[in-house]
Amino acid sequence: MLRHGSLFSGIGGFDLAAEWCGWKNVFHCEWNEFGQRVLKHYWPEADSFGDITKTDFTKYNGAVDIISGGFPCQPYSTAGKRKGKEDERHLWPEMLRAIREIAPRFVVGENVRGLVNWNGGLVFDEVQADLEAEGYEVAAFLIPAASVNAPHGRSRIWFVAKYAANADSNGQHGGNSQYEKQSSQRGQYAQRNLKPLRSDFGKFPTQSPLCGGNDGLSCELDGITFSKWRAESIKAYGNAIVPQVAYQIFKTIDFLDQN
Repeated sequence: MLRHGSLFSGIGGFDLAAEWCGWKNVFHCEWNEFGQRVLKHYWPEADSFGDITKTDFTKYNGAVDIISGGFPCQPYSTAGKRKGKEDERHLWPEMLRAIREIAPRFVVGENVRGLVNWNGGLVFDEVQADLEAEGYEVAAFLIPAASVNAPHGRSRIWFVAKYAANADSNGQHGGNSQYEKQSSQRGQYAQRNLKPLRSDFGKFPTQSPLCGGNDGLSCELDGITFSKWRAESIKAYGNAIVPQVAYQIFKTIDFLDQN
């Protein structure tokens, strides 16, 4: 069983995908109060952190196999001002710091499609170069939510990185040697059944398909949405990853781990 930690966790899209895989959610990190409530409700045994800039992750060094995170997209999104590195929400350096402190075997990152062409792809290239400098093999994929049968496009960039050696001077990168045999298996994908999408589009227009339906999130994350949190709930859905996409990526990692 792999051990997973999520950064910029939102309402737990990565954590839900990890749970579907049978992995242990060790910690999550989310500054938003509504997101924290959702995470603590569904994963009460996981360590919970708020502000990533004030969190020391060194205690997890060698104790977490995979780190995931949808680092904030607003600096690069075509829906915003696209200030990029000048935006205070440019937090990739903080995610990189966490990766250095934890030294996981795998890293999965997510961001908006606009990251590819912001300033000629500067940050898109930087993310990959930073991970490679830490000893990871990196691949980037443009995957839409529609690829897992969601009724909308929602294309996102996914970075998938695997540590390419047993250890280095900065950390342990895990505790067993079974990953040595995986280098010859890159690109193999397990064929698994997806968890069903929540979708009420069949009832449109008499019932709204918005919120839980439009982003393909599991209905299990809707159970603690109260009226006073309505605006935060809608905002959280808009910022959330589609866990079915993360699930496919995680199942590939799981397949490599077991073969």
